[in-house]
Formats: sequence, structure tokens, C-alpha cells
Amino acid sequence: MATTLQFEVLDLRHFSAGVMRPLLEAESRVWSERLHWDYRGSADLLLQYLDSRVLPGYVAVENGRVVGYVFCVYEGHKAVIGDIFALELGEPGRMPGAPAASAAELRGELLRRLLEMLQNSPGVTRIESQLLLHPHGDHTRAFEEAGFEVYERIFMESPLRRPEVLDGATGIPGLAMRRWAEADFAAAGRLIAACYEGHLDSHINEQYRTAAGSQRFLHNIVRFPGCGYFDVESSRSVCAPGSTELVGLLLCSRVREDVGHVTQICVAPEYRGKGLGKALMRQCARNLAQRGFQMLTLTVTASNRNAVGLYEELGFRGTHRFDAMVWDPAEHGRA
Repeated sequence: MATTLQFEVLDLRHFSAGVMRPLLEAESRVWSERLHWDYRGSADLLLQYLDSRVLPGYVAVENGRVVGYVFCVYEGHKAVIGDIFALELGEPGRMPGAPAASAAELRGELLRRLLEMLQNSPGVTRIESQLLLHPHGDHTRAFEEAGFEVYERIFMESPLRRPEVLDGATGIPGLAMRRWAEADFAAAGRLIAACYEGHLDSHINEQYRTAAGSQRFLHNIVRFPGCGYFDVESSRSVCAPGSTELVGLLLCSRVREDVGHVTQICVAPEYRGKGLGKALMRQCARNLAQRGFQMLTLTVTASNRNAVGLYEELGFRGTHRFDAMVWDPAEHGRA
């Protein structure tokens, strides 16, 4: 660490929820301003883990005040970097004093410490991260210097009054489209694994590669508020004729009182090109609009031009770009 920067980096497990709460409140304001996202549910969940003192990560302390943090979680052989945040100069919590570190310097040092720790941890053979809050390129250098692959992703949004997303067919002849049901977990896991086989997104998110991993992904989306609160009313399942197997799926969460976010949409390969993706999006949008929601958002990998084109046709526009990072020496260069 440069001796001129007046902060120190300490183990996150030494800090209680009460100490960390002001920093998370400041971060929640950024989520709201940048992504129309009420981050308080995620912050409350994180605070619960902080009080258990088992969450791996680091905290930046400047002049006795907590001004930044980074954390990760372990999933077997894999570590997932969940978030990183630091206060900008002049924000509440940043004390006067010269020279002070910038938010970028704080985040850079926090990341360096965490990456070094994870890459030298026995049993960790893969590291993933998608830092949705941070603009594309913000942390590219730090990750690439540590041997990560970096993939650009797009945050897209559409006001629910736009005719492109509301008008048009909301069904496909011969296919039964209905509300998501608890009994769909197993079939949905199989569908996601089949849809993402060989896809770049399954390289970015290892869970997509198997039905069991996809079910773990689904349980996180449906059961926990890390990506908003699951909205069963606007989520849709599509069954194959005469079968309980799914050929289409759309899951939506409520990320703010009046904003929905598509957390997953997929269509079985044999049913693509029939308008099923558009129909799923329109059913979701109409349901949300009828209930007073004002906006629908989603994320997509930038290189997935077919999906980006579909969303643009439905009236979505990219408003923010961010990065997904992968470190997996055994797979490097295969994607």
C-alpha cells in the first residue's frame, strides 16, 4: 500500500452490522440513483451475515471511519465476489485530512487484497463476479492483471408505457403459458441447463451448466432478496404440449416498489424463432403495468447480439454497462 494514502485495510469479520450500516445506506442510495433499485433488502441480508462474523472480505478504514468494503462467498471449489463499494471524497463518513484516498484507490486496494487471498486459498479453483453497480472498465485492469477474463454486460430498461413492450402477441398457439409454480423448480433447472449449453453465459456463471446448479440459481432468485423480491404474479412458465416439461421460462423480481427486473428468460432451442421470447416479455410487462409498475429492467451479455436485438425491438435501451469476471485457470481461453 502506498504510504501516502491514509487508510488501512482490515478483515471484514471484525466489523459488526451496526458499524457497517452507514456505508451500506450510502451504497443503497447509489443503487437507487443509477439502477432504479431498492438495495435495502440486499443490504439487510448482508448485515445479518455480518453479525454472524463469518463473511470473508475486507474493510477500508480512513481516520477511524469505515469508508469501503468488499466481500465474497464460497460455493464449494468456487468463490463469488459479491460486491465492492467505497465512499467518494466529500461524502458523509469521509473525514477531512490530507492526503485522502479516492474511492477508486480504496476499491483497487480492497480488490487486490481479496483477489490475492482467494487465489492463494487451498481448494479455490474458480472465482466469479458480476459487479452490476460499477461501470464497464472500472475494475478491468485489476482483474486482468490477476488473470481474469472480463466480459461486458448491459443493463437495459424500458418504461412500461412503451407500446413496443406492451402491444403484440402474448401467446403461441399450442403452448400453455401460465404463472410460475413451486412445482416448476426441477423442470426449470433442466430447461436452463439445456438452453445455456455451450453458451458464453454458462462460462460466466458456472451454475448454468447443470440442472442441479441451475436449481441452486433458481432457489437463490426465488427465496432470497439478493436480486430483488421474487414476483410470482409476473413470472411465467411455458409447458410443452401434453407434458409438464418446460420449453419457456421468465422470472421477474421487484427491485423497487414500481420497478420489475427480469432475472431469467430462456426458450428451449427447438422453440426458438417462434416469438415465444417476445410473448413472455409482453405477458410480464402487461401484468406489471396493470399493477401500477412504471419500469422493467434486465441485463444481457453485450456479445449476445440476438438477445440484445430482441430487447431493443421490444423498446428496451441500454442505460448502463458493467463487467462480469471469471478466473478459472483450467478453462482459460475456452469461452
